[in-house]
Amino acid sequence: MLAGLLLVLATLTVRSRFDDPDMWWHLKMGEIVWTTHTIPITDIFSFTTNHHAWIPHEWLSQTLLFLAYRWGGFSGLMLWLCVFTTALFVAGYLLCSLYSGNAKVGFLGALVIFVFATVGVSIRPQLLGYLLLLIELTLIHLGRTRNPRWFWWLPPLFALWVNCHGSFFLGIVLAGAFFFTSFFQFQAGGLIAEKWAPQRRQIFLFAMVLSLAALFLNPVGLKLILYPLDTLIHQPIGLSFVQEWQPLQLSSLRGILLMAVLACIFLTVIARKAELRAELHFDELILLAMGTWLAGGHDRMLFVFGILAAPILSRVLSTSWEGYNANTDRIWPNAVMIALSLLVAIWAFPSRQSLIQKTEEISPVKAVEFIKANHLPGPMLNDYGQGGYLIWAMPEHPVFVDGRGDVFEWTGVLEEFGQWALLQTDPNKLLDKYGIQFCLLNPDSAMAHVLPLMHNWKSVYSDNNSVIFVRVSFANAIR
Repeated sequence: MLAGLLLVLATLTVRSRFDDPDMWWHLKMGEIVWTTHTIPITDIFSFTTNHHAWIPHEWLSQTLLFLAYRWGGFSGLMLWLCVFTTALFVAGYLLCSLYSGNAKVGFLGALVIFVFATVGVSIRPQLLGYLLLLIELTLIHLGRTRNPRWFWWLPPLFALWVNCHGSFFLGIVLAGAFFFTSFFQFQAGGLIAEKWAPQRRQIFLFAMVLSLAALFLNPVGLKLILYPLDTLIHQPIGLSFVQEWQPLQLSSLRGILLMAVLACIFLTVIARKAELRAELHFDELILLAMGTWLAGGHDRMLFVFGILAAPILSRVLSTSWEGYNANTDRIWPNAVMIALSLLVAIWAFPSRQSLIQKTEEISPVKAVEFIKANHLPGPMLNDYGQGGYLIWAMPEHPVFVDGRGDVFEWTGVLEEFGQWALLQTDPNKLLDKYGIQFCLLNPDSAMAHVLPLMHNWKSVYSDNNSVIFVRVSFANAIR
């Protein structure tokens, strides 16, 4: 019944989230993989990178995205989002329930995951990555507390994960943290460490060695495995340019909630240190520190913090609410609640027309129609956030830049574009270098107010989310 409520929560959360600009290029990549049976390892979407080498680190997730679209169009994509968001919340509920031993408090843990997941729940591969992270934590918990044979599911999990999303690297780091803490046995105040049995630790080590080997079951090899490190170390412009990679503001609502969760955990441990289940375990302290550090450095990592903190919060609060007793279940009221949950989820699911309308509100749909109708010649310069949709809707016009910040940073294009967009260089320099014939920009961008002042550029189209400028020499030919 509680899982049914999570279905409703997931549907209500994502019903208006058909607006991620990166969804489109993920979708196009999945289409290419599915229709050509090949995985591109060079950039094929832009003209500025000169087919630079590219790492398809999310190709499997992208293929699943395209299959959802191929089956049901926009509604198929929204169903994909609803299904995997529900799976994420239910998997979090299962983990919190198992970890705390209390199915009711476990629901509170699922709500904590929901709160922090709202920072990144969208039609993107990261949703699959974080679902697999929850599965990893569940397998490790079952292997530690029940049968160590659960550890043998980790290698196939990582073989799948490495082809879905770069968060597999975090999964390896977390597994290493569990292995490290398995050697310690101590109690210091409210902090406790419990040493693993040697046989259990040995099985876990063998499973992790196989998991590391399983990472090489990918189309690129070592470069894909090291890609997450490259993102954090060698892509400073992209990390500073994109909003979701900005540091967390503790004064924001999510920042306050993060501090509240930490305070609740530590204050509960201090206030109830006489109760064994209220003590903080050494591995939990490391996970909390890691999650807090990641979230503090990058706003999008609040998602990870919620996943790591929720089971711990559930455990320390497990005695605050009486446990679940299946013998006291009221089957028919529960059945009615489950049925109502399904009906509400179906009612809340957005119509195809509303998804089309949402796309037109966010993406340059009408601008693309204008470009095609008037046969505007390239090369084209476009806003960073609009590149994804242009890749999907107008593949005949290679983009200047898009949400794949990695390849544009490697080639220096992102730095050039950033200086141009922020008016830090002569606008004509970039336009002339790449022979730009028309620009598709956001009306609120700085350059959208500068180009009308330049004698060789003229606005030929505008709407609420797009404006098109062409060189004056071609403007007279446009109807």
